[in-house]
Amino acid sequence: MEQKMAPLPADRLASEPPFTHVGLDVFGPWSIVTRRTRGGSAESKRWAVLFTCMSTRATHIEVLESMSTSSFINALRRFFAIRGSSKQLRSDRGTNFIGACKELKFNISDPELTSFLDKQGCSWTFNSPHSSHMGGCWERLIGVARRILEGMLLRSDTKHLTHEVLTTLMVEVMAILNARPLISVSTDPDNPSILTPAMILTQKITTVTTPPGDFDHKDLHKSQWKQVQCLAESFWKRWRQEYLVTLQKRHKWTDDKPNIQVDDVVLMKDSQAKRNDWPIGLVVKTLPSKDNKVRKVEVKVVRQGTTKTYIRPISELVFLMSKDS
Repeated sequence: MEQKMAPLPADRLASEPPFTHVGLDVFGPWSIVTRRTRGGSAESKRWAVLFTCMSTRATHIEVLESMSTSSFINALRRFFAIRGSSKQLRSDRGTNFIGACKELKFNISDPELTSFLDKQGCSWTFNSPHSSHMGGCWERLIGVARRILEGMLLRSDTKHLTHEVLTTLMVEVMAILNARPLISVSTDPDNPSILTPAMILTQKITTVTTPPGDFDHKDLHKSQWKQVQCLAESFWKRWRQEYLVTLQKRHKWTDDKPNIQVDDVVLMKDSQAKRNDWPIGLVVKTLPSKDNKVRKVEVKVVRQGTTKTYIRPISELVFLMSKDS
């Protein structure tokens, strides 16, 4: 099912400092070399959390070192110390984020974390399950960056990175993301000027320059700074190709559709459903947006005599029968 695209949320248009309203996602893990031994090398896992400013579209990346809530709080503290406190954090409930949190043994409702956010005057808002498309700007940006990084760092020739190389690479990636064009602000063809997130953050027109010389895969086994530059070049090439596609306008969800109603019968799109299993449900509650358009609902499904209720976006439902039929 479809509905007209919702207006931009207020925090996308707020005239407030950068990173006041933030979308975030956790991705990884990757294995790195922590110390070398006589018999080989000891490895550890690292994750990364990517923050996206909802208004300026700037990004910030922090590396997570251990499987604990304290490590995540430390990443938040580093982020707040550099970028300033945020009023609101947003994230989805996708399998990647929830899976990473489980592997990190990180609980969103941990009293230590909620206490820290309360002291910072910051709230944490979640999208409904199975609706990562509602994340809009930050989900699209994080999705492309995460896919490229995971593809790069899972290659066999990048298995022996150190923590220093990984953290430096993340900063280089952050510089690439923040140097992307948002909109052209100059009409002079002889002096085109492109507005970027980095310009908003630093108030500088020039970007970080690339070190002189060419870097390729043979540099992965040389000095650490060349390792970083080789990986950054690989990210840049793939990022340029995949990001350009997202700049095209999308002509969808432009028309008003009838709202789904309570007691309507729907079929749930469930990728986990087994053969010949058709999860038919009954809409028990609608959750309209501020413009009175229904884009997510609560659905009651009976399976093997057990009744369960799910919150789902209407894009995950197939309309079967209205309550008036």
